[in-house]
Amino acid sequence: MNFTKKSKVRVIALVVAVASTLPVGSAHALTLMQAFQAALANDPTYQQAEQDAIGGKEYKVLGRAGLLPNVQASYSANRNRVDLEAPNFLGQRTTTHPEYVSRSAAVTLRQTLFNMDAWARYKQGIAQVGYSDANFAGRGQDLITRVIGAYIDALFASEQVRIATAQRDMYVEQKSVNDLLFAKGEGTKTDMLETQSRLDLSEAQLLEASDNQQTQLAALSTIVGQEVTTLDELAPNFRIAEMPEGGFEAWRKIALEENPDLRAQKFAIEASRQEVTKSRAGHLPRLDFVASYSKADAETINTYNQNTVNRTIGIQLVVPLYSGGSVSASSRQSVAGLEKAKSELQVRTDRILIDLRKQYSSAISSVAKIRALEKAVSSGELLVTATEQSIKGGVRINLDLLNARQQLYSSMRDLAQARYTYLVARMKLRADAGIAGPDDVQEMSSYFR
Repeated sequence: MNFTKKSKVRVIALVVAVASTLPVGSAHALTLMQAFQAALANDPTYQQAEQDAIGGKEYKVLGRAGLLPNVQASYSANRNRVDLEAPNFLGQRTTTHPEYVSRSAAVTLRQTLFNMDAWARYKQGIAQVGYSDANFAGRGQDLITRVIGAYIDALFASEQVRIATAQRDMYVEQKSVNDLLFAKGEGTKTDMLETQSRLDLSEAQLLEASDNQQTQLAALSTIVGQEVTTLDELAPNFRIAEMPEGGFEAWRKIALEENPDLRAQKFAIEASRQEVTKSRAGHLPRLDFVASYSKADAETINTYNQNTVNRTIGIQLVVPLYSGGSVSASSRQSVAGLEKAKSELQVRTDRILIDLRKQYSSAISSVAKIRALEKAVSSGELLVTATEQSIKGGVRINLDLLNARQQLYSSMRDLAQARYTYLVARMKLRADAGIAGPDDVQEMSSYFR
């Protein structure tokens, strides 16, 4: 699905539907759909692209204008005082000073019959409109990935704060236990120092995570145009969607056909091709149909006492002979521009396919990583429990428990990151393929609550 202006209407309906199903407790949190809707209305980059698209639609009208009739009207009125020297009836030269008002009005119609420059401008205008529309679609898909990326970055930052807080609180509790055991003569000074060292480190990590959280929330706030403080959380029933059949080659085929940046560059090539035609048209003749109607009152001193009406109709042929070499130079310049546009298409294609491969590999590898880390978290929880029991039995020591808990929190952090990476990779994969749209944001929002 391509992202178009019609999609914005659908987005509003989707947001209303989603908002009506939110639990009361989540009313204060900014949902993903709400963030997307706010970005549509407030993101300055997207608003700029929208205005560019509105202006871009006029290229077709501008190009067509050269093929349509051109009608002009003119009117002039002048007061004249003339020094007129002429022989009188006796043959003597005398000077008189006649005064009169001269008026003239005319309407002229010119219709192109053959004008290669005008025809090329028309076809170029159509290509420029296509470029503008495709570019706007690309900016819409870019907005989707930026909103989802910023939203997930902020969520992961919040997740890191929660994990760091839980880790810090665990060390505080463990320190209390160590202090109590030491006071009873059952613990050691080494246990207390080990726990205190881990506690100090966790405090520093919590501060760093809190700073990063504020930075990511600020970045999201810039996109949505409002202050963001809380977000929906990742739902506990995380699911992994099935990848479409066909593997990477299927995605590659879709991207080559649907990616808006590639479609925009193809339109740019067509516009450059018409620029070549425009330049070469300087060597071709131009044929116009011309009709005019004019009326003059005392137009000159010789006819200042006469009124004339003139009606003309005919054709006008203009044949260029020599223009100092400018036509040839501009033709060579436009041909170079066409070749540059073709090279740019190849550059864009290579860049998009590389990123497509990257996101596809990331989505595939994230699935395996998520499943492995889910097992690591479960194993880590069992390890912490077993280590606590072993300490009671005198088999393990305090350091073993600290290491087990550190490993558990690291696995939890890595699992959260793998899940978020999977979601971002999936959306970027669809965006690179050129099929991301508001419905994908709706589907993505179901991963949060």
